[in-house]
Amino acid sequence: MKGLHKFLVEKVKPNFTEGGKLSKFYTLYDALETFAFVPPHVTHNGTHIKDGIDLKRTMFMVILAMIPALLFGIWNAGHQHFLALGEIARTDDWTMLFGDKVLYGLSKVLPLIIVSYVAGLAVEIFIASIKKHSVQEGFLVSGMLIPLIMPLDVPLWMVAAATMFAVIIGKEVFGGTGMNILNVALTARAFLFFAYPTKMSGEVWISGDKSEFVDGVTGATALGELATTVGSAATEAGDRAVQTLFASDGIYSLWNCALGVIPGSVGETSSIAILIGALILIFTGIGSFRIIASFFVGGLVMATIFNLFGANAYMQMPPLHQLVMGGFMFGMVFMATDPVTAAQTATGKIIYGFLGGLLSILIRVVNPAYPEGVMMAILFMNVMAPLIDHYVIQSNIRRRTKRAKLQVA
Repeated sequence: MKGLHKFLVEKVKPNFTEGGKLSKFYTLYDALETFAFVPPHVTHNGTHIKDGIDLKRTMFMVILAMIPALLFGIWNAGHQHFLALGEIARTDDWTMLFGDKVLYGLSKVLPLIIVSYVAGLAVEIFIASIKKHSVQEGFLVSGMLIPLIMPLDVPLWMVAAATMFAVIIGKEVFGGTGMNILNVALTARAFLFFAYPTKMSGEVWISGDKSEFVDGVTGATALGELATTVGSAATEAGDRAVQTLFASDGIYSLWNCALGVIPGSVGETSSIAILIGALILIFTGIGSFRIIASFFVGGLVMATIFNLFGANAYMQMPPLHQLVMGGFMFGMVFMATDPVTAAQTATGKIIYGFLGGLLSILIRVVNPAYPEGVMMAILFMNVMAPLIDHYVIQSNIRRRTKRAKLQVA
């Protein structure tokens, strides 16, 4: 590796530096060199990294933490597809057609990942060339997060459009990596949710030709089924039908939701895989345990309050069952913990996480238009994070001022 690095620096790099034949492409060369090797400089500002580890290595650890959810999502994409076709049954051994499931899942997930990275990095390199600075590394994580929170059958051009919108409007207009106030991946999802709602709701969560699916397969998510019980259109018979789906032997049982063998976005269904990623982030110190724990508690508190009222099938869901459905766990681990857009103070992280979890459940239960409340909740808390830190700091200043006055007296 040292020999390769020496070759790049002594033989290749001079062609890309000022005066070289390929000097116009220095930004691209610099991105590839620093991708493979630790850069020979340190970061002074414009990022949230404050210690000896560089930004790329931090991003790689986050990607590593997402691998369990990604691998399970690939398998589950094929699993749900063959279930819908009727080629396997829910009671069958999950190893049945394992290779076919994985291959089908790869054929659907890999294009999403490729399009996300190509579109995002193209924008990053273009802007870096205009501003004449190095390509920023923040998109390494966003490029993986975006496909993991998308339906399998979303058109690839929409993924590209949403990714470019998120990079430009969600990050670059604020100054680039470390300066954005909104989570980039959630900005991409919000763009598609509001611009193309039919592609982010309804029967889009199971990939394949819907005309070939067996009777009884709707493709709806667990939250989509529950959303039908909210509002004046809900009926007692409808509530009972939904409750059957969430019974211990139903499609959306607690075990199935926790394991992730249900329809949903690519990486959001398996709470177990997501929690493995959470352990990696916490162990490496990259993910904030305060945010993760407080987010979970906030969601648990709100779900418990609704469960006590029990006005419909949605509110009657056991609190823990409520938390393992949809994108709550994924948002808690990989979105809310974004160190750029989250609160920075220790106390602020607890407040930020608790309110984020509380609002996630509140939005999804009371508003059927947003059955996945975690997206709106985290984006709202991203905006509120600086205000939370401000009041936490002001509170500390007032407390220390009072203590200083008492000591002087």
